[in-house]
Amino acid sequence: MKPAGPKKWLLLIHQIPPMPNALRVKIWRRLQQVGAVAIKQSVYVMPVSEQSREDLNWTLKEIIDGGGEGYIAEARFVEGLSGEQIFALFRNARKSDYEKLIQDATALLASWSSGESVSRDTAAKGAVQLSKLRRRLADIEAIDFFECPERAGVELQLKELEKILSGPPSTKNPDRRAIGELKGRTWVTRRNIFIDRIACGWFIRRFIDQAAVFKFVPESRYSPKADELRFDMFDGEYTHEGQCCTFEIMIQRLGFQDPALQGLAEVVHDIDLKEVKFARRETDGFKALVSGLVAEHSDDGQRLTEGSRLFDNLYAYYQCQKGEKPCHPLKSI
Repeated sequence: MKPAGPKKWLLLIHQIPPMPNALRVKIWRRLQQVGAVAIKQSVYVMPVSEQSREDLNWTLKEIIDGGGEGYIAEARFVEGLSGEQIFALFRNARKSDYEKLIQDATALLASWSSGESVSRDTAAKGAVQLSKLRRRLADIEAIDFFECPERAGVELQLKELEKILSGPPSTKNPDRRAIGELKGRTWVTRRNIFIDRIACGWFIRRFIDQAAVFKFVPESRYSPKADELRFDMFDGEYTHEGQCCTFEIMIQRLGFQDPALQGLAEVVHDIDLKEVKFARRETDGFKALVSGLVAEHSDDGQRLTEGSRLFDNLYAYYQCQKGEKPCHPLKSI
């Protein structure tokens, strides 16, 4: 599904004197702050809105006051650059912003997740650090015009930091409900699924309910109905905890002791959290396959179906490695 967005765009076309260089840097930073993206040198685009128009007008005033010149135009692209390509420019810019924030939050989370309660001094400093991260998130959200999916990952990380500051790290008890009680439920997660959510969907359909129904919603915050369970979402029944991705948590809490599943979980962990904690040799290749699948299919249901086939195959490979399943090597011709 292509993102909904404006058919018309605001363009800022400017020319800035080469000297002093400070003006050029100032305008570049200003355009970054308001969320504009460059489509070529000295040509910036923003979605049409009153806020965008105001931001570009102030920027143009700064350019003119500094001795430059420029124009603001409302345009519709007919040839050469599609709306989908412009959406990608905005999403890639915000993706980079969110990933930097995720890295900082992950580093802070690792320093706090020692298994012990944080000290009073750490808690005091931590509250300041967490507040700064939240301000950075708010600044990025303000210019995230097309709902970049990486935002939800930041929210999950900050939620874990809040849990640690409020007491011991979260250690939920195993889910004692029988698997049968989880059948017939609707499983809810965020749109634009990738490695962790594909893994969870595969696990649900393979080990919990072959006929499981999935709902993909646009936001990470969602109030479930009576028959719904959320995964990899803010306050979800199954979601990130500490340094574990949702797939790991789901396996742990449902009490599965399966070496082949553990192998899968290690691959998913390193891809989802952008780590090399387990450094399995299959990880990079599997990431490439899933990334290609996501690029090819925009529909989440199709991603889950196609992704499940990949997980079936890797799961069978790990069963073979553990001697739980016979392997059938190719016969030489």
